[in-house]
Amino acid sequence: MSDVERALQTFHSVKVGSIMPPISGMPVVSADSSIVDVLKLLRTRHHVWVVEDRKSMRLLGVIRYLDVMNILLPPEDTKARFGNISTLFKSILSGAETASDVMERNVMTIDEDATVLEALKRMKNYKSQILAVVDDEGRLVGEVSLRLLIDEFIRLMRLGGVQWTQHGSSSHSE
Repeated sequence: MSDVERALQTFHSVKVGSIMPPISGMPVVSADSSIVDVLKLLRTRHHVWVVEDRKSMRLLGVIRYLDVMNILLPPEDTKARFGNISTLFKSILSGAETASDVMERNVMTIDEDATVLEALKRMKNYKSQILAVVDDEGRLVGEVSLRLLIDEFIRLMRLGGVQWTQHGSSSHSE
């Protein structure tokens, strides 16, 4: 088994909870937050988690950067797909005022005891680059993103002294 394969094996077994960033640095708003507050966060973030309130942290939804188009467009300019008529009502001009009015309610979640391999499989299956990490009561406790997983894999490679060459083989760095 090559060094890269060993590094991947270790990487796959890492628990999500051990590598997720602290919740204090995550983009989180309460359900009653104004759309303007959400937009301020989305200027520098790719998503915002929507929780019932900061005390309970019960996860209700997510607002992604690309959702801003539906928020800002007039309702007649948003294309409703079969089964997704809700995007028509997520526009400011349709009366949306708060984070709960525009959030996506179907959030991909994972448990903090899940492994990186489980997170990667879920991301691939649902074509999502980020997962909310929740506890048994549905409270937001963290997040895991593809970017975070890439960073962690590179960190493990460095710790193990593994260097990935252009052809995919590995060698120990000195």
